[in-house]
Amino acid sequence: MNEVRNLLIGIDFGKENTQICCYDRKADEPRSLSVKAGDGSYEIATNLAKRPDSADYMIGISAQQAEEGGTSCVKDLYEVSGKEDKIRIGDEEKEPWELTALFLKGVLRYLGVADPVKNTSALAIAAAELTPSRVENLKRACAHLGFGGKKLILLDYDESFFYYAMTQRKEPVSRSVAWFRFIGNIVEYRRMTVRNDLKPIRVTMDEPVRTDLPAENEARDEAFAIFIQKTLGQEMFSSIQITGEGFDQNVLPRSIRILCFGKRKVYFGNNLYARGACAAAKERTENHDLKNFRFISPSIINNNVGMEMRIMGSPTYHPIIRSGSNWYECESSCELILDDMDELIFEVESPGEPEKKRVAMKLPGLPSRPPRTTRLLLEMKYVSREECRIRVTDLGFGEMFPSSKKVWTETVRW
Repeated sequence: MNEVRNLLIGIDFGKENTQICCYDRKADEPRSLSVKAGDGSYEIATNLAKRPDSADYMIGISAQQAEEGGTSCVKDLYEVSGKEDKIRIGDEEKEPWELTALFLKGVLRYLGVADPVKNTSALAIAAAELTPSRVENLKRACAHLGFGGKKLILLDYDESFFYYAMTQRKEPVSRSVAWFRFIGNIVEYRRMTVRNDLKPIRVTMDEPVRTDLPAENEARDEAFAIFIQKTLGQEMFSSIQITGEGFDQNVLPRSIRILCFGKRKVYFGNNLYARGACAAAKERTENHDLKNFRFISPSIINNNVGMEMRIMGSPTYHPIIRSGSNWYECESSCELILDDMDELIFEVESPGEPEKKRVAMKLPGLPSRPPRTTRLLLEMKYVSREECRIRVTDLGFGEMFPSSKKVWTETVRW
């Protein structure tokens, strides 16, 4: 690496294998980190083993070898990261977030940096699926390691692909991007569409189309060639991306010729998600070249939530949650003073609705005080795509009206 400060790190937290990238500022692109010097191997088995009679843990190939010797090992760590119950490893029981933190700590050692937290500007982690439990465990794990708050970026694989495709070339992506993903003898096709006629520019991913491929080389080439013609046709693309185990260009000559029709640019690699996460860290913290693009996915929040308030004496609308962000990034807080009220009124703006909806949250047991002497802390956080958790804390009003320490919580579906 050519930098040990202001690191931008991308991790593909995979079901079977994990990869780590770091942004190479001299080359101006994400670079995968080898897990073994000189052999060009980038995959770390997503597992964890505890050394016997020791507090140390091992990951990757070391954990696999330890398991063969009888050491306790957690092989399905990705699945564990989406659970809530404790997991036994050796003679201990650990929370899923604790095991996740131990694994990520081991992955970060491949940076070769003495203090990665101090020297990192952003850590982006991509995963196939970001369920509420997995999001919570990843956030707790990273906060425990020192990567809390704005230092941490979470992405699912679709959004990681978006950042990879949109930042791979210096010129803006003006056409669709094709994506073929091999999973053994199955190939999946998706198309990323860029709508330049909308503001902000909308980027969407089509639903996947799949087909089975024969194992025999010649038949496999023929079947894939037919699938390419069916999905791509004569359309021109900004690029065609191919990922996954099962693609071998040496035994697919006809398919390769069709892919490259009209000098279409074709790229193959198995580090797309790690590179995409790394590109997201660079874009969100430094470049901001994609600020006029909006990636639309099932994780995106479509509602704007706010309140009518008086700020500096003037009535105004105060936004609390803005649409366009992933649900796992949507959280906000503010302090407010009530004026002869015992409830909070939220205004919710939803797409397709002509008027804002007013939603009330009662505050039973709120201490009786004169107007404008009740100060509250309002915290909002989405806990899933549909559910938003509201937490209100009575802060009191100085020495005159001490806090009652009352807390009100409510989970709503706008």
